[in-house]
Amino acid sequence: MGWAIALHGGAGDIPLSLPPERRHPREAALRHCLQIGVEALKANKPPLDVVELVVRELENIPVFNAGKGSVLTSSGTVEMEACIMDGTKRCGAVSGLTTVVNPISLARLVMENTPHIYLAFDGAEAFAREQGVECVDANSFITAENVERLKQAKEANRVQIDYTQPIKKDVKEETPEADGDSQLGTVGCVAVDDLGNLASATSTGGLVNKMVGRIGDTPIIGAGTYANNLCAVSATGKGEAIIRSTAARDVAALMEYKGVSLKEAAASVVEESTPKGNVGLVAVSAKGEVTMPFNTTGMFRACATEDGYWEIGIWPSHVQK
Repeated sequence: MGWAIALHGGAGDIPLSLPPERRHPREAALRHCLQIGVEALKANKPPLDVVELVVRELENIPVFNAGKGSVLTSSGTVEMEACIMDGTKRCGAVSGLTTVVNPISLARLVMENTPHIYLAFDGAEAFAREQGVECVDANSFITAENVERLKQAKEANRVQIDYTQPIKKDVKEETPEADGDSQLGTVGCVAVDDLGNLASATSTGGLVNKMVGRIGDTPIIGAGTYANNLCAVSATGKGEAIIRSTAARDVAALMEYKGVSLKEAAASVVEESTPKGNVGLVAVSAKGEVTMPFNTTGMFRACATEDGYWEIGIWPSHVQK
């Protein structure tokens, strides 16, 4: 048994031709955030503090679709959501945030300072002001890049992932995403300390050109986020598919009821329970195991363990460039 940590920055149809200017900042950010988490675990910080710390940092880095990098709804607004949970099943979640700088920290305050689990939209915003968390004008989250992403999505009449490449107007592309939903560019972190304490945190801006009021898997306990005394899981991908498959909870359920290992449970959920091209997840067990499976083209991911293992990747290891 030992500490372990894993984090992700979204899964989906990430092309191997992803330009260096899009790839390298994300890889650097993953490395930076992983190092923050590792140092916190080495300093004996509780896993709940560690996952909040790491996800806050991911929210503050605009190359990811959460916090400052959140994508825009069909009305050109930002609606952020987040969830946090520990191995004792304490949890908090928020949706529909428009001014809160770090949604993950508000989710923790819901967990710790209210009798509830989930607050959304006006109620969540009012709670944020009551708690004195940092808020900014809603327009502060709207970046030129995300305005362009929304314009591109509207022109293509689709909902899309934040790293979808621009479509040349003189080329008709055949794409499985063109007529409907797509993957979330979510961020998430899971951690376990050397005593087996577990925690999970997930945050997102959702989908480019999503309907106003749409809620994805991220804040849904057991779908995009889950932790118990066996494991902690944070999922990413097509939110509706993840909700239908209760992906995060199913990993824990397979461990609990079938007695399988973390890797076996996660692989079963990703490879058998959720349609191909829809999900990726990061997970750690109370024993210090870590796994990061996905059935999409790629997943921005990173992990480290106490025994010295360290990994940062985007595509499957056999095609990683």
